[in-house]
Order: sequence, then structure tokens, then C-alpha cells
Amino acid sequence: MASTGRGLDRFTVVESRQDVSSKRSSEDLSKEQIQQLQMAFDAFDHQKKGVVSTDMIGTMLGMLGHEIRSSVLSEVVTEFDPHGRKEIRFDTFCNLAARFLEDDADTEAIQAELREAFRLYDKEGNGYITTEVFRDILHELDDNLTSEELDMMIDEIDADGSGTLDFDEFMEAMTK
Repeated sequence: MASTGRGLDRFTVVESRQDVSSKRSSEDLSKEQIQQLQMAFDAFDHQKKGVVSTDMIGTMLGMLGHEIRSSVLSEVVTEFDPHGRKEIRFDTFCNLAARFLEDDADTEAIQAELREAFRLYDKEGNGYITTEVFRDILHELDDNLTSEELDMMIDEIDADGSGTLDFDEFMEAMTK
């Protein structure tokens, strides 16, 4: 599973059934995650009957940043709709969606690791790194990136053209 971003804003690509957690359920979701799932569910519960069509689950998860291969989605939907009713309630949707969502503890651990990495590169401790330092970091992470690709990434990340990245910009860039 490829992953970029943070929390429900994180964009993931689910390629195979092995990328889907079989252990997570709605009990593992944070209050914020449940609220965002409720908003997505409500947006597709057009008749306000408390159910959504299973045909819309891929779209709903896509809204939440999860691109799921159709074969994987079919397997998971079948698991949560074993009788083929083609509708699921919110609690079932939460249990299904939980399989694809990142654990908040994982997100916090990633943030802590990135904060430590940022400190290592911010040698003067002034709260930012230069785009040149960041270019070196990107090149170390993927030496197949061309100069043009690096320039495009830097331009996108340093939208204000300041030539520096603070921690928030660094974290956003590293978790995209």
C-alpha cells in the first residue's frame, strides 16, 4: 500500500488484499475519523434512510483519499455485504473504512520521526531548512529524480518562493 499525507487527508493506493488490515474495526477510529466518515456517508445517503449503496463505497473512500483497486474493493464489500443486499449502514461502513485508514498512533509516530529528521537537517536550529537542503534530501530518497522533477517538486512545496521550508511544509512534503 502506497501512502502519502496525514490522517484522513493521507492518500493511499491499495493494490492488493494484503494491503487491507483485517484487524482494524470502527472501535479503532478516532472521533475525528468517525466525524469525517459520517460526512462522507451522509453525502451519499441521498434519501436519508441510513444506508448507502455498496456501489458508492469506492467513491466514498476515494473522497477520503483512498484509491482502491476494484478487485480488492469487491472482496471487501462482499465481506461486509455477504447477502448481496447492495446497501450498508453507517456502522458497517465505519468497520469497512477502518480497514483502510491509518492508525492515529502511526501518524503520530511518523510525525515524531519527521520532526527528528527535520532537526538533523536544521543544523542552526532556526526552524527552517533551505530548499537546496531539501533538494538533497529528495535526491537521497530517490536518486532517479531528474533535475526538472526536483525543480517542480520544490516549486510546489515552496509556493511562496522564500527558499526555505519550515517544519509544517517539510512534513506536508514528506507525507504527500
